[in-house]
Amino acid sequence: MDAPAHAPAYVPAHDLLADRTAVITAAAGAGIGGATARRFLEEGARVVIGDAHAVRTKQSVAALAEEFGPDRIDGIPCDVTDTARINALFDLAEQRHGHLDIVVNNAGLGGTAELTEMTDAQWDKVVDVTLNGTFRSTREALRRLRAAGREGVIVNNASVLGWRAQAGQAHYAAAKAGVMALTRCAALEAAPHGIRVNAVSPSLALHPHLAKVTSPGLLEELTAREAFGRHAEPWEIANVIVFLASGYSSYMTGETVSVSSQHA
Repeated sequence: MDAPAHAPAYVPAHDLLADRTAVITAAAGAGIGGATARRFLEEGARVVIGDAHAVRTKQSVAALAEEFGPDRIDGIPCDVTDTARINALFDLAEQRHGHLDIVVNNAGLGGTAELTEMTDAQWDKVVDVTLNGTFRSTREALRRLRAAGREGVIVNNASVLGWRAQAGQAHYAAAKAGVMALTRCAALEAAPHGIRVNAVSPSLALHPHLAKVTSPGLLEELTAREAFGRHAEPWEIANVIVFLASGYSSYMTGETVSVSSQHA
């Protein structure tokens, strides 16, 4: 029997993040970051988003504020290659809500290029956003959580390409493998302070931006690798991020959780 190719029903909220303050990078729009911001708000959190796209950030904050109230959502443009902008994002969260509880490092940048044709600039840009940006944000989160003496949670967005090979993705795969290693090392350093660091590793979560920059042929090929015969919805990845940010994962740290139905 063929696997179902339809998404399941949207999962109702259970107040898992009530009264917690979260910072989420690359969270404007319809991708995993935007879905995570919405799920966090549905679960009772206060959310501050950052995104490199200023107009999209403003629009996302306005839309979520209308639905969830202006006191629970805010955001500013944030380029994760700029330490000062990352610091400003964390400053906003602390100014608005007094403290920080959760950080989701969602920012990442892809692209396709054969290794022999890849330029230094292409390599550097993908690594700087995807790996170095996660490093910068994780470093700042740990500094602030430790200084405040607060237990907290960091969730990084990795990828199945951190484990598996795909032609044309050397820069992105290397960066995501680095995110996994960073997650493990940061977790050991953070554990004595009651701070947990984990990651999710999605395969194919389709959203309008990804569809715009990916050829139909490649999307069809990637979908064929999924056991369910369909791509993930961004909110399905966000659900696992909620789990890792909540008390239900209290004994997990340094782990990368695959959110994928790819064939073994």
